[in-house]
Amino acid sequence: QVQVVESGGGLVQAGGSLRLSCAASGSTSRINAMAWYRQAPGKGREWVATITNGGNTDYQDSVKGRFTISRDNAKSMMYLQMNSLKPEDTGVYYCNAKLRRDLAFSYYWGQGTQVTVSA
Repeated sequence: QVQVVESGGGLVQAGGSLRLSCAASGSTSRINAMAWYRQAPGKGREWVATITNGGNTDYQDSVKGRFTISRDNAKSMMYLQMNSLKPEDTGVYYCNAKLRRDLAFSYYWGQGTQVTVSA
């Protein structure tokens, strides 16, 4: 199993920046990819960005050019640098780890960290 813990959330003004961190522990050698999700108030959880073990990244259109996902495999850490934050970025941000197991995958979630962007 893998445990993931998010940190770095907080309250910021629109246009500000915030850096989220995700620390993974356990069977980190089996992690295939990691991703960030978020859940805005009254809405479902949505995908934000993904980074693979090979370093390939992908982003939701609304955050392209503003957010940067990165990963340090040696330290089992993942980061989300968020710049030019908007009120619509407000939500609980979750770290997700995708683990390989035979021909299937398992997913592990952190408890989430609150990000609030005021206008």
